[in-house]
Amino acid sequence: MGKPGRLGVGIIGAGKVGAVLGAALRAAEHQIVGVHAVSETSRDRAELLLPGVPVLQIPEILRRAELVILAVPDDALAELVQGLADAGHWQVGQLVVHTAGRYGTEVLAPAMAAGAIGLAIHPAMTFTGMSMDLDRLTDCVFGITAANMVLPIAQALVVEMGGEPVVIAEDDRVKYHLALAHASNHLVTVAGQSAGILKGIGVEAPARMLSALMRASLENALASGEGALTGPVVRGDVRTVAAHRAALESGDISPDTREGYLAMSRATALRAHARGLITSQRLDDILAALGQ
Repeated sequence: MGKPGRLGVGIIGAGKVGAVLGAALRAAEHQIVGVHAVSETSRDRAELLLPGVPVLQIPEILRRAELVILAVPDDALAELVQGLADAGHWQVGQLVVHTAGRYGTEVLAPAMAAGAIGLAIHPAMTFTGMSMDLDRLTDCVFGITAANMVLPIAQALVVEMGGEPVVIAEDDRVKYHLALAHASNHLVTVAGQSAGILKGIGVEAPARMLSALMRASLENALASGEGALTGPVVRGDVRTVAAHRAALESGDISPDTREGYLAMSRATALRAHARGLITSQRLDDILAALGQ
């Protein structure tokens, strides 16, 4: 199958992802026939990113749409798909796309049993729900899962939105999502913890102090992997590691920051040792300094 024709697209869930993907498909000349938005925030987002698109109830969207995007929380997806199947709303030949990272197409089985075509299309990106996200799609990889016969449809839709499709096997979806969550969510946590320490010692603009360092570290890590690793652990500076631990236990640093630093330092030491960057003796010394 080649590039799909212009489709009537319905969006269920005008959250940050659904509204942005809808806007991207609209820019690719697909018609957005309706959006389901419950909260005031989601309605405002729909009005901003999808101006002129009617806000409709879910059954009406399914009646109108050739392509339905389910951009709902992961834990709500299976129940929604099953409920719509029980009510007889899915149509034969209708494309149904979900954007949940952890699922492949098995979660869409009730819709597919009714004759719909299931596609899992998940952007490996964090969104703000604002128009700037559309520019980010041009540098975004999407994890896609679908039956071989219809995989080209998922690939074409991603390309139309400006992204790059990468096929993820059904059985690998949870690990795929785990990797992305670890990289994105925990990066935010680490940044917040580091900024908290700096703020605690009187630095007025901790984000400004961390910005160049964190950007360079991320770029170097993505380009060079473990070869970009620096700092007291990989250098084997046991006394510095011990001093850090003592500072963490001083009482004015949050427990989550202390636990996070110690856990990540231990993980860093183990990875450095596995790659031959520090000796077994130095690993033992560092772990002892961490209280492990």
